Amino acid sequence: MKLSIITPDKLAYEGDVTSVTVPGTSGSFQILKDHAAIVSTLEDGKVIVKNSNEEIVIIIKGGVVEAKDNNIIILAEGIVQN
Repeated sequence: MKLSIITPDKLAYEGDVTSVTVPGTSGSFQILKDHAAIVSTLEDGKVIVKNSNEEIVIIIKGGVVEAKDNNIIILAEGIVQN
């Protein structure tokens, strides 16, 4: 799957992933390969990105996620720097 995390300022992440967990408005949920098409609003929280050899945690400040045809786009209002 392809994942892009975009903020108003920059492209925060782009790459191939095996799963993505996002902080949905009604609770967090995971997107895996061949997930049904979905558009959802996001709360402030952790986006957990897993690829074949690592797990990355990116903390976002709200936004929207769209998943369709194994392409995931997260439009985040901002990224919290650690």
